[in-house]
Amino acid sequence: MGKHLAASDSFFRQPPRNRRVFGIAAIVCVALAAVLAGFFIVSKQNPLLAISRAFVPTPQQVFGKQNLVVLVEGLDYDYTENDQPFSTHSRSDVIWVVNFDFTNHKIYELSVPRDMLATFPDGSQRKINQAQSDGGWREAEQVIARFLGISGFDRYAIVRISGARQIIDAIGGVDVDVKNSDCLTNPHHCVNSAIDYDDTWGHLHIHFKPGVQHLDGAQAVEYSRFRHDWCSDPCRIMRQQQVARAVIEKLKGNRISTLLHLGQLITIAQQNLQTNLTQNEMLTLATYYADAAPKDFVSAQVPYTGDVELADGDDLLPNQSEKAQLVQQMLVAPPTPTPAPNEMALAAIPASTLRVDVENGSGVKGAAHRVADVLRRAGFQIGDVGDAANDDLPTTQIYEHSNVLFAGARVRQALPESWQSVAIVSGASATSPGTRSDVTIIVGRDLAHPE
Repeated sequence: MGKHLAASDSFFRQPPRNRRVFGIAAIVCVALAAVLAGFFIVSKQNPLLAISRAFVPTPQQVFGKQNLVVLVEGLDYDYTENDQPFSTHSRSDVIWVVNFDFTNHKIYELSVPRDMLATFPDGSQRKINQAQSDGGWREAEQVIARFLGISGFDRYAIVRISGARQIIDAIGGVDVDVKNSDCLTNPHHCVNSAIDYDDTWGHLHIHFKPGVQHLDGAQAVEYSRFRHDWCSDPCRIMRQQQVARAVIEKLKGNRISTLLHLGQLITIAQQNLQTNLTQNEMLTLATYYADAAPKDFVSAQVPYTGDVELADGDDLLPNQSEKAQLVQQMLVAPPTPTPAPNEMALAAIPASTLRVDVENGSGVKGAAHRVADVLRRAGFQIGDVGDAANDDLPTTQIYEHSNVLFAGARVRQALPESWQSVAIVSGASATSPGTRSDVTIIVGRDLAHPE
């Protein structure tokens, strides 16, 4: 893994990505595929009727606070001497920390690779996913909270791996673009190839050709579990997110089929879910986030700097500074969007007073320079123009770190019409230490090509 670390380091520091959420319920995870959404509430009541009720209380009223931090784990499983699967004392195969931000109507999901090195209550250092096996969800909460530097969690949810397989089979399988790690981390400059791996003891047999193909539940879980190459756990998380998006799109795209199979889906969720979220709490969250858009869902994973070999194998060493920054931005104090200004307020800001840095995060050659040229002709000061840390950013981002109110909106106004829906993050730290810019634009794939 180490020989590829430098080449892929920009990938592991990538900015949060937006995803489409279908009728978000309490959490967005079902074991490895990460889908505990779309079923709204774990009950026999029709969720569409429940959400139509006019007097469902707001999350602020139910929880008495402005956000809810939930630990989500997907359980691995072992086999008995008789070759029967069991999940008692199993390690966590998925670790998500989900922050339901009621103030900004957003959901932040921070993934923690299961091989991260963490400190346990007895002072030992081991893989973080061992905490669930040692002491159940209580020890997992303690170890993961300490690892992230937060006081704790408001709720937890644990889902068994069998739930993902059953749900995917219930909806008729999903279409997934199978990729090797090279193409996951650098899709514009890679050669995709087959994925092959056999683990007879673990009952894991992975043999996939590259490209888009239809996967049933067992195949989707196998693809989600694959990590036996140079990228290891970070790319396994990306595969989990691929499958999650495929399931969500399937549920969202064929709602009639979803309703027809709703009873079966709810039963599967009941059989595979352990949580201290009540049904009323899940109903409240479902109602509040039922209209969530892609921009309302932000995800990232804790990056690492290298690995160390201990008694339990290779443990990943977290990038402490970037971990702390992600925790601050996603769990502790997510940035609050600036209110939209009127045309008169924007017209009062001279373009010549604002300095703009432009970074290319799209992988499309010349994208940053094209944007910089447009802004230069509009009268703005152009600062640094170059490549971003991540060259596979799906959506464009505008960061405002200026004392001038509405500086980001003033810059966005000068760009083509297709840019006017790009969200502005106000009060964001500059992307490069020592920068003197008022606004930084990171061009994503969505807006990389010239108008």
